[in-house]
Amino acid sequence: MTRVTAIAPPDPSIRSAALALSDAQAKPVGALGRLEHLAAWVAACQGQCPPAPLDDVRVVVFAGDHGVAAAGVSAYPAEVTPAMVQGILAGGAGVNALARAVGASVSVYDLGVRVLEGVPDEVQRFRVGPARPIHLEDALTQEELNAALEAGDTIAAEAIAEGAQLLIAGDLGIGNTTPSAALLAASLDLRGADVAGRGTGIDDEALAGKIAVIDAALDRVGDRASDPHQRLAALGSADIAAAAGFMSGAVRRGVPVLVDGLIASVEALLVDEVHPGARSWMVAGHRSTEPGCELAQAHLGLTPILDLQMRLGEGSGAVLAVGVLKAAVAALREVTLLADL
Repeated sequence: MTRVTAIAPPDPSIRSAALALSDAQAKPVGALGRLEHLAAWVAACQGQCPPAPLDDVRVVVFAGDHGVAAAGVSAYPAEVTPAMVQGILAGGAGVNALARAVGASVSVYDLGVRVLEGVPDEVQRFRVGPARPIHLEDALTQEELNAALEAGDTIAAEAIAEGAQLLIAGDLGIGNTTPSAALLAASLDLRGADVAGRGTGIDDEALAGKIAVIDAALDRVGDRASDPHQRLAALGSADIAAAAGFMSGAVRRGVPVLVDGLIASVEALLVDEVHPGARSWMVAGHRSTEPGCELAQAHLGLTPILDLQMRLGEGSGAVLAVGVLKAAVAALREVTLLADL
């Protein structure tokens, strides 16, 4: 995620051709509703009409620990993070099950899990370190931020070189909705009460504490938050930064991104701030129950494909939307032309 550079949108002429093709098919004009526009978006991103089937969809889960978790902002202990990394590697996490159902692949990278043992070297290839508690100090140094951003960009570049057609950033880390909400608040000039949600299911007392932590972090950082890179270093984490670098790497290379819930939506917001126009390469896969998710997506002008009251994380909501995108592409490719009947 380099300094501010604009991103050209997917090919508008291909999009128009795709919509025209849909209108010429053996169905009432517009009868497939938003599917027609989703298929046209995929076609424009690919630069061809009709679009190729989405046979290589990849989910990359970015894992890390967050020092702010010690402040009681989550219903679960930080020890859950490494256990869930192991679960993903074993193929037994929620994102694995959903990805198998829609034909997507899943990989996971440890950017800052405090203690993680017995995993393949590739999982820890880009490890930076746990985030520091954002209400007390900056989460990352600038050097750590740069390393995380470069890691995400490299992961995207390698996936695209191998043929990835659609990328999804997933998240994993106890306490990670707190830095995400803080980043959102700093980005949109809001306060903790505007953005804080219940995350893993915290009660009213813990929610009040979470709001206080976010406000303390915002007050600590002050005007530095006006710069997106300083904001990300001060309020983010290595896993969040790497995911932002991953999204940036995808759109800069002309590969679309399917955006998950709160955390991915905040990452997308940061990417679009640094690369104006990046949002045109993104579609929101789902809307989570976190209030900040709707705020971030609305600011980006992204309408979610699904709204199933999900809050699992891991990229799972976006993964579930892959099936809808695949169906949209299939309809544009396979429905007979009215003129051929």
